[in-house]
Amino acid sequence: MRVAGSMRFVFIVALLAAVAPSAQAEDRSVLVNCKAMVERADQAKGAGSANAAELVRCRQVIREWALRDARMTVDEQGRPLR
Repeated sequence: MRVAGSMRFVFIVALLAAVAPSAQAEDRSVLVNCKAMVERADQAKGAGSANAAELVRCRQVIREWALRDARMTVDEQGRPLR
């Protein structure tokens, strides 16, 4: 009984460790890359430069960064924005 409880605990910890990195926010380089991809796709106007799923994901990343920046009261160096 004791071994089953500790094995369950180890399994849960391993599962959380596997899921946690994907839940973290992207760094600003992802934003820059997504902005460039969306701009290229807009200029190409359907020439097949990027697949639709990547564009949807990038547009979502851009929206999330815009919302995050709107809530920030300091910049990346800690200086007040307002």
